[in-house]
Parts: sequence; structure tokens; C-alpha cells
Amino acid sequence: MAIARTTKIGNKTQLAKSLAISRSALYYQPKREAIDYQFKCQIKAVMAINPAYGHRRIAVQLKLNKKLVLRVMKKFNLKPFRRRAKYPFKPEDQNKPATRFVNHIKMFCPLKPNVVWATDFTYIDFQGRFIYLATVIDIYTREIIGWHISRRHTQSLVIGALTHAFGRTKTSARYHHSDQGAEYDSNDYIQILESKGIIISMSAKSSPWENPFQESFYSQFKLELADTSRFETLGELIVAIYGQIYYYNHNRIHTSLGTSPVKFREQYIKNLSNNLCGQSV
Repeated sequence: MAIARTTKIGNKTQLAKSLAISRSALYYQPKREAIDYQFKCQIKAVMAINPAYGHRRIAVQLKLNKKLVLRVMKKFNLKPFRRRAKYPFKPEDQNKPATRFVNHIKMFCPLKPNVVWATDFTYIDFQGRFIYLATVIDIYTREIIGWHISRRHTQSLVIGALTHAFGRTKTSARYHHSDQGAEYDSNDYIQILESKGIIISMSAKSSPWENPFQESFYSQFKLELADTSRFETLGELIVAIYGQIYYYNHNRIHTSLGTSPVKFREQYIKNLSNNLCGQSV
């Protein structure tokens, strides 16, 4: 009786020939696994410092294709921190009559810094009480240019942030945008803006989407500041808030800019200087 004999494949060339594939295909999966593991390590290193980064920001940070980063993150189940905070609203402003100021910056796209500053304040829970953070953002650079912290949300809180912005930038904006909160519609605050010739712009009542830059900043800021119960003292929390603002301004990649706000501003100034030098030659 004839016995069927199996042919022993001695090397990968013979194996590839028997399978009618190229020899390099036999190496594809092992190599891809190794490369993906390297990408995984790089991605995890970025996420360790920037836990809320999604695949787009990680791709910019690592100078990789965003589709590649997304694929590797899905493969290894790497997910950014996405806990969203809930914000109390200001009931005292609900029955307040509409202000005389309109929204001047709707569909507005500034082409340089210090054209439009937008401002707002938020509540931060600490040991069963609130502290308040007011910020001023330049909507061209997305940089937080002024901030102030207080135990109370009064006109002093928002004036403090505005004064800080004036001091840090050594200038003022053409437009100032805010909501219709009593703090921003106070006589003292309005007088400061009018004394500097700033055009006052305000969102419509109960329309937070008309101040999207501040809304977006606070949403991400609270996400990355995370659980404030880990701080034992108010001083520790304040240091963390300042550190988070520094991180946002100097290190955190803004997806619309492709870099951090400070680096974007510095590049704008550098390009402007180069253009002026070129014109003078």
C-alpha cells in the first residue's frame, strides 16, 4: 500500500512558494506587531503627561499620522480621560433684564492678537465650598492672558482678571466679549472698558454658545484639573490652578493651532518681524 509522504518545508522561501505568497509577507505580522508596540509606548508616554489628549493631539505631539495613532489606540484600548464636569448656573442672572450691549463678534475671525478678548468665570468646588476663577482669553492665540481667583463672584473678581490681562500684555483689545452677568455689566467694569476705548460685546441672555472660547477652555480645564478633593489646603489647589493655566498656555497642543497658544503667539511675532525686515530691505 502506498503511503502518502508530506514534504518537509525547510525554509521560509519554500514555505512562501508553497503558499503562493511573497517571502516578505511571512514577516509582515511579526514586524507590524513590534512596530505597533513601539507606537503604543510612545502614545502612553504622551498620555502620562497629557491624560486628556485624544488621537489628534497625540499625532501632532509625536509627528505621526492621526489615523495611525487612532488605530493603535483602539488596538491597545488606550483612551483619554473624558470625565466632564457639571457646572452650577447663576440663578441671580436669570431674571435680569437684557443688557444694552450686542454681540459684535458673532462670525468674527480676528487675524492678529489683541483684537478680541473674551472673558468669563467658573466655579471650582473645594471641600464643600466654591472658589471662583475668572479668565481672559485672546481668541486669536487662544492664550489665557489674564486670570484672578476669589472666594466670591463679584465685580472685583472679573476686574482682577481684566487688570491682570492689561498688565501682562501691556495693551488692550479692540473688542471685549462676555456674557450678560451682573459682574460684567456693572458700572465699574463698564467704565474701565469705555475709558480705554474698547468696544463692548456681550452674548445674548442664556446663550453660553455665543462665548465658545471660554466655554471650551473651562470644559477642558476642569477635566484636566480633575478631582479637587485630592488637595488638602486651598493653597495647594491654587498652585494647581496656576500650574494648569501654565500648562494650557505653554505646553498643551491646541488642535486649531497645531501647537500651544504661547508658541503660536511667538511664531506670529517672529513671522511679523521677518516680514517687516523683508519690506525694509
